[in-house]
Amino acid sequence: MEFNKVKNMKGQVTIPGDKSISHRAVMIGSIAKGTTEVHNFLQGADCLATIECFQKMGIEIVNNTNTVTIKGKGLHGLTKPASLLDVGNSGTTTRLISGILVAQDFNVQLNGDASIQKRPMKRIIEPLSLMGADIKSIHNNDCAPLEIKGSPLKAISYQSKVASAQVKSSILLAGLYADGVTSVTEPYLSRNHSELMLNAYGANVTSKNTTSINATATITPVAELFAQKIDVPGDISSAAYFIVAGLIVPNSEILIKNVGINPTRDGIIRVCQAMGAHIEIMNRKQSGGETTADIFVKSSSLKGITIAGAIISTLIDEIPVIAVLACFAEGQTIIKDAAELKVKESNRIDTVANNLKNMGADITPTEDGMIINGGQSLKGAVIESELDHRIAMAFAIASLVSEGTTTINDAECVNISYPQFYNDLKRLSK
Repeated sequence: MEFNKVKNMKGQVTIPGDKSISHRAVMIGSIAKGTTEVHNFLQGADCLATIECFQKMGIEIVNNTNTVTIKGKGLHGLTKPASLLDVGNSGTTTRLISGILVAQDFNVQLNGDASIQKRPMKRIIEPLSLMGADIKSIHNNDCAPLEIKGSPLKAISYQSKVASAQVKSSILLAGLYADGVTSVTEPYLSRNHSELMLNAYGANVTSKNTTSINATATITPVAELFAQKIDVPGDISSAAYFIVAGLIVPNSEILIKNVGINPTRDGIIRVCQAMGAHIEIMNRKQSGGETTADIFVKSSSLKGITIAGAIISTLIDEIPVIAVLACFAEGQTIIKDAAELKVKESNRIDTVANNLKNMGADITPTEDGMIINGGQSLKGAVIESELDHRIAMAFAIASLVSEGTTTINDAECVNISYPQFYNDLKRLSK
């Protein structure tokens, strides 16, 4: 797909529903009693894979585009699927659903596409095994496909090596079925959508040290969860592309409507503010424990900063487009403590660095991030997306301020999280 430089970006955009919250609404709704309604559900390939997995386990789910209805059967209502569960490209589906499956009274296999078969699953296999789960990597390489044999679970207190919402959520979901109180401690607080949603459904989850190191979430089993109405906010990870576009394309003003600004996810806003961006947060609202707002941005003069430490877990998916942003900031931007980028849909340190270098950027990859010297003009180039939706979208934004034509290979991978992305981008481009 080809892209060219634009004069400016003007208008407003409503971002699709949050991917993380959409996944969790289906999973928790399926093991709750009663009918859950999920509004503004993300119709991306990853979330549709989650729906299909639970349908295969006997859950009636009706997808009417904007609204998804889930007829939950309770904590013990899932049934053995007739075939393996196909998670597609979704790491969230793989890791979270495993926490539920290990406690069922049936055996199952999980598998996905070539990318999923390379992504690390030891991070969930290890803690779930400590709980008594029978979960193994079929090829003994700590990756999918996974074989899970349901078994009784025991409570544990687990110290996670990484601040990962997927690891934490997998353990908490398994903790619903354990024989006592389960806790998971991580170096910094990762996104807390699972804790908020589980409590909304009637679970007993508590959190401590949420603003410091060694953040801990604890779950006490309950007899049942109960259906809810879930309004999914717009995904801030998707909003990030329009935030950056509005800041770096000259003479631009963009209003992004109804975006989730959960403090465990709002690192992109804090980084932009630290870089000197004109960014306004308007119309704050609360729904189901999640905060939403409208975000207004306009073209700004930016300065380089260092991005490291606890903030990284709040913007890990946004780092590719933050790297694009840094190319247009005065001075040097350093991103570190982000080794997690290596195990995403692609190795995002290498993918971002290689593609930006091809566009003329001054960027040096490091073991846990990258160093970007701003002020270099970018030129159009052939971009290898590596089938990574975050890469394709980030470089579509870079193309808007690059001389010449940019070609993004496998650009359709944006369907994973934002099927209408290119249409929205074109509509705002002048």
